[in-house]
Amino acid sequence: MRFPLACLLAIASLLAGQRAPPARAENWPHWRGPAWNGSTTETNLPDRWSKSENVAWIAPLPGRSGATPVIWDDSVFLPSPDADGNLLLLCVASRDGKLRWQRTVAHDNDVAGKNNMASPSAVTDGKRVVAMFGTGNLAAYDFAGKQLWSRNLAKQYGKLAILWLYGSSPLLYRDKLYIEVLQRADPTVLRRAIDDKPQRESFLLCLDPQTGNELWRQVRKTDARAESQDAYTSPVVCRSQRGTEILVFGADYVTSHDPETGEELWRSGSLNAKKAQNWRTIASPVGGPEGVFACLPRTFSPMVAVVPGRPGDKAAAAVAWHNAEASSDVPSPLYYRGKVFVLNGNKQTLLCVDPKTGATKWSGRLKADEIFSASPTGADGKIYCIGEGGTVVVLSAGDEFKIVSHFSLEDAGTKAESAENGPILSTIAVANGHLFVRTSKYLYCIGPKQ
Repeated sequence: MRFPLACLLAIASLLAGQRAPPARAENWPHWRGPAWNGSTTETNLPDRWSKSENVAWIAPLPGRSGATPVIWDDSVFLPSPDADGNLLLLCVASRDGKLRWQRTVAHDNDVAGKNNMASPSAVTDGKRVVAMFGTGNLAAYDFAGKQLWSRNLAKQYGKLAILWLYGSSPLLYRDKLYIEVLQRADPTVLRRAIDDKPQRESFLLCLDPQTGNELWRQVRKTDARAESQDAYTSPVVCRSQRGTEILVFGADYVTSHDPETGEELWRSGSLNAKKAQNWRTIASPVGGPEGVFACLPRTFSPMVAVVPGRPGDKAAAAVAWHNAEASSDVPSPLYYRGKVFVLNGNKQTLLCVDPKTGATKWSGRLKADEIFSASPTGADGKIYCIGEGGTVVVLSAGDEFKIVSHFSLEDAGTKAESAENGPILSTIAVANGHLFVRTSKYLYCIGPKQ
């Protein structure tokens, strides 16, 4: 039997459609995204928005925080202070921005510089959400807002002794919850940290996320001095030929830890050769097949690639290369599409670095007269950057420096908020076909209305 050509074409089109299902939407469960490197596989994302275009909704927030939104399906979770000094965890519906619930986790918000007690981002695994605050309060909730457990690390281990307040976000991986605390050994130099415990230890803590019970605590030793003991970095997962590792960066070293036991697998040699005492670490590390990439403290310090030895070799890891151009004091580097991108927030420049050699592939200025503290986000072949004053710069993640769009959040109907309400510090999150942008007063959902 012969079929008309039109019928054959229709059948072929139908079969082709069956072979090519639509791309799966992706969540943003950790402040550095689903791959712990600042990137996502999401596509078809807007590269600019205005008051009348590409804004699905805008939701008011009770206070300013640098915490990045984390998203799972239709739930967006944000830590926040309120005007009375309470420390809250909010759950917002991603569909329309309506507040589903809020819970008071702790009290006594404090402010130091740009930081406050609500700076750490929450984390979720789709079963529960966990929030950590600078007071040492840690709590887990189900998606309906029911508290599963809570504990106060400050009561157990002493108040957190960090000059500019605690800023590390928790990590959930394979039914384990990891908390990083890198702090001063002598808390008496910080009035807010003085209590009945005379000394402090830095450590990586692992808890059961179902109960909050401690599984293990790995003390992290260092010879760093004074403020160089402080770190605002977050632990991240790195998968390589050596297996899966938990990376911790701060107090002059990068260390790798066994996810099951906390055992230190390797550490870099001291990255603070001159033993400076003000080498506090802010930018978190990122891992790739080629090694571990870390931006050393202060704007004038280089990026380094740390390459450990063979699996099972606990000898000190070696620095494979350093790039003096690729410096970043605050924004964490982005690993995306086989490249490392480094945002120098003080100089308003973005660099693309070859992770194998450390060579700079390209660099360029963002053409914005403000500081960039939020880390860059990689998605849809683009890099999204947002400045403290509300300037958004979207760039191509290709082989040459190219600005795709450059605009202000004033175009979205709200004045850039830095001067009046505090700087924008939160990284742009991406989930389920939308961008989520936190400013000092609002949460924006960028993309089509749902």
